[in-house]
Amino acid sequence: MLSRLAHLLVPVFGRVRVTTAPDAHVPPGSVLVANHTSLADPAVVLAALRRCGVEPVVMAAAGLWRAPVLGRLLVREGHIPVHRGDRRAAEALDHAASALAAGRSVLMYAEGGIPARRDAAEAAPLPFRSGLARLVARTGAPVVPVGQAGARRLTSGGVAKQVAGVVTAPLRRPGLHIHVGRPLELTGDTAERTLQAHAAVTEAWRTAAARLREPAANAP
Repeated sequence: MLSRLAHLLVPVFGRVRVTTAPDAHVPPGSVLVANHTSLADPAVVLAALRRCGVEPVVMAAAGLWRAPVLGRLLVREGHIPVHRGDRRAAEALDHAASALAAGRSVLMYAEGGIPARRDAAEAAPLPFRSGLARLVARTGAPVVPVGQAGARRLTSGGVAKQVAGVVTAPLRRPGLHIHVGRPLELTGDTAERTLQAHAAVTEAWRTAAARLREPAANAP
């Protein structure tokens, strides 16, 4: 339901374009890792992935589960709350490992938050935290890098600016580009795996950001 809603609603707010690398695919039981720039980008990424036939379990900040309607939807569909800075934080990896073992893909934001910047400009992903590398070491899951660009044109900055961005987006219809890379197997220790994943997502983001600058007529 969450992926279907994103698929229906996101195109109302912007022009979604999706590209894939050669040999790109999402194997069952893989970890999708995307760069995180805005409150809007999870919906954008879900909409793009559904075009690729993928509807992943999402790991997201636990505060979303307190939203009356959204919270019930997240619980019903088995999405995974992440309690940052809490003793329950490790439980998120347990739930993710169970989803992967069941053959479901998991969407993860390894940066652990969104940038504090208030402008709408693109910027490279922040350093990744170690949770992704630990999950992959535990499960052996392949990693699929996802780069997205443009979501900050929907929401960025303070509360008033974010509300204004959402309200005016159907008129502005900003470009939103998502690039899906080929799956990779992370190797080495936790630090090495973390750097490999960060490099792959950064490369996917660079591709998305470059395509975002192209005229809409050149979209695939």
